[in-house]
Amino acid sequence: MMALPDQRVEVDALERHLLAASSSNDYNGNCEDGVLYDASFGAMEDNFVKYHIAWWILLSILLILAWGVGVLMLLYLPIRVYVCRRDFRSRKLYLTPHAVVYKVNKPVAFSCFGALKNEKYVVLPSVSDVVVEQGYLQSLFGIYSIRIENIGVRRPASDDIKITGVANPHDFKKAVLVHILNTRNLHFSRKSSVSDDEQSTSLNPIASAWVPPLGELILEKLDEVEISVKKMQALLEGVETSKMNTRPS
Repeated sequence: MMALPDQRVEVDALERHLLAASSSNDYNGNCEDGVLYDASFGAMEDNFVKYHIAWWILLSILLILAWGVGVLMLLYLPIRVYVCRRDFRSRKLYLTPHAVVYKVNKPVAFSCFGALKNEKYVVLPSVSDVVVEQGYLQSLFGIYSIRIENIGVRRPASDDIKITGVANPHDFKKAVLVHILNTRNLHFSRKSSVSDDEQSTSLNPIASAWVPPLGELILEKLDEVEISVKKMQALLEGVETSKMNTRPS
């Protein structure tokens, strides 16, 4: 099920904006509070609930055959559907200039005990990839999952953020990767421009502060020549004096 046009940002327009690094009137209205792209969940609510019901029933049947606990799970199913809808409606996933933000209020097993607020921020430099996944049961209901992978081989897979039920997940993936690429290109271009300026400054004899003017160089050379002449004169006088002292009387 596709989202309505006014429920999401057109990724093609977003890509042009990010790559061109320019602002447009139709895009500024969608970037309030620094949000570049706001993922949509509402269009997939019914499909997500049906998927969750099917998964819960299959798990209950397996537990009935094993220990009989599945009967209690089937009795709990109406409450589970209510909790699932509240959980899904509270989800927010959006892209900011510096991070991917995911917020959700997860109700506890019995909603009368409140909900658990969960906020996750993934800074863009630590994002290695955005993976769109779909299992067999998810494919029956048209549900996709987004997994945000972190950079670093030492980090376990459990550190990756996985969100299920995002409408138009490929659009969100494209928006994140395009923004990361644009940010890195901008960083490299600034770094190269700074290095070029430093190189041009080092090659410019006028801009180099350690190179003295031509007049000072000439005076230094003249001083060196004068000192050399004085040393030579003193040496000759010393030789002449020694000769006079060695003459027989």
